Amino acid sequence: MTGSSLPFISRRSTVYGTHAMVASSQPLATQAGIEILKKGGNAADAAVAVAAAINVTEPGSTGIGGDAFCLFYDAKARTVKGLNGSGRTPAKLTMEFLKNEAKLTDENAFTRSVHAVTVPGAAAAWVDTVSHFGSGKLDLSTILEPAIDLAKNGFPVSHISANGWKGEVQKLVEKNPNQKIEWLIDNERAPQEGEIMMVPELAETFQLLAKHGKEGFYEGRIGRAIVEAVQSRGGVMTLEDLAAHTSELLEPISLDYHNWTIWEIPPNGQGITALIALGIIEALEESGAVDFSKIEHNSATYVHVVTEALRIAFADTRYYVTDPQVHHVPTEALLSKEYLRERAKLVDLSRRNDEIQKGYPEGNGNTVYFSVVDEEGNACSFINSTFMHFGSHIIAKDTGVVLHNRGGNFVLIEGHPNCVGPSKRPYHTIIPSMITRKTGNGHELEACFGVMGAFMQPQGQVQVILNMKHYLSNPQHALDLPRLCVAPPKGTAGVSANAYSFTEVTDSVVYLEDGIEDDVVEELEGMGHICYRLSGYSRSLFGRGQIIRCKIDARTGHRVLAAGSDPRGDGHASGW
Repeated sequence: MTGSSLPFISRRSTVYGTHAMVASSQPLATQAGIEILKKGGNAADAAVAVAAAINVTEPGSTGIGGDAFCLFYDAKARTVKGLNGSGRTPAKLTMEFLKNEAKLTDENAFTRSVHAVTVPGAAAAWVDTVSHFGSGKLDLSTILEPAIDLAKNGFPVSHISANGWKGEVQKLVEKNPNQKIEWLIDNERAPQEGEIMMVPELAETFQLLAKHGKEGFYEGRIGRAIVEAVQSRGGVMTLEDLAAHTSELLEPISLDYHNWTIWEIPPNGQGITALIALGIIEALEESGAVDFSKIEHNSATYVHVVTEALRIAFADTRYYVTDPQVHHVPTEALLSKEYLRERAKLVDLSRRNDEIQKGYPEGNGNTVYFSVVDEEGNACSFINSTFMHFGSHIIAKDTGVVLHNRGGNFVLIEGHPNCVGPSKRPYHTIIPSMITRKTGNGHELEACFGVMGAFMQPQGQVQVILNMKHYLSNPQHALDLPRLCVAPPKGTAGVSANAYSFTEVTDSVVYLEDGIEDDVVEELEGMGHICYRLSGYSRSLFGRGQIIRCKIDARTGHRVLAAGSDPRGDGHASGW
């Protein structure tokens, strides 16, 4: 397809297998994961291979210059573990510096400045994922080999990736004067759909990481190039900031929804937003106010309930989510049944609530996602991102490393939990997820899934979960169904800005994907919602998901893997 529109059609069937499965937004990256699985690697090994391959084939959305999170399901232990691979601000980045020296007091300007470049956490996350969760059978050189081959010898650019790429040419040129821009043809244009693109500099970066581990990225030639790229543009990042970076191994947070347990990375990630929204929805179900068996999918009632639950969740998380190593986050209180029941009372089933504010849980006073399940039953839910499309647009010279602008999710309000500060991690949009069923000896894997797309991510997760739980959707159908997105009004800076402005729910509107009926829109507007219809490439707002579900065939007892890949992306699922 080379036309200017992208009509909503379900182009894919669910992919089935009995051994292993990979689902990603790029076919060549999916194939990289399959290669590693067939060489004896496990789900974690394959996930890192996919991450590196997508860095090559979809550079606008992700890369080694960004951050990464993952959840890992250990089939033998029947447990879920997490890894937070988000980077911190430079030690010298303070509010005083931003106001007095950088002269930055506007959050949107800050988001687009060099000061939004935090330490890239992805390189360490890749190494640590393999080290802590990998099979131990394959070294990093083998795992990165497919991506190195793609970068060195070339790959044909996919349709949707090419479309987004061409819109970033001017910014890439402006942000990288007087240097070779590895991600452009002849330093002046984006590759076209189907055109071969080679990035040998990135291949060399991957080789250094494979040979020397984290030190090869943070302390060697690559690290010096990153610091030079930042400091030459007025930033304050140092080699000491890079050398101090560490991933965080952690216990995921979870919420029981009916007979499923939904797992997320805890704050500074926004996965808690999805859990709060689901908890509010279940409280409405338990009270008898909502019965999905009597509510048509994507009817006005359905859209209204989901929209209000998400608005309430964002009202809390836009304030409370921050780096818990710097500022207390009341995670347990936000997810308590009592608190969620109280928040559910804010949902008026007949009209939009215009007075939603954050609660007091402790009392009065462009991103890529992919899934991998291996033959042993392990699963890795992995997400890697540069935040905005091509991140900061700053490229570390001769490395192929595009630096993210994740610091743009800080606020510039002194005293706010998520205010920018030294050596601090911001509110983070990227959130892998996983679903398990409780058994007598732990948890059984139900699904490894996620939906990429900035602040759409928790919204997409909630809708996909509801699709699978209440509307019996298979993985592909669960992704194909039209979505809603709670976001700022059209024409406002908030639509493409940081967490604080995007998640402001007082004036939020509802974007509805092509496929939701006209009478539904009319009914929603009668309830007080402002609605916008989106079609074609504008549907990118609704994110791109990947799902792998696991079940046991009742007749034979064999495990069956069922996978779907979002039609809003270029990718597919593959397995055997």
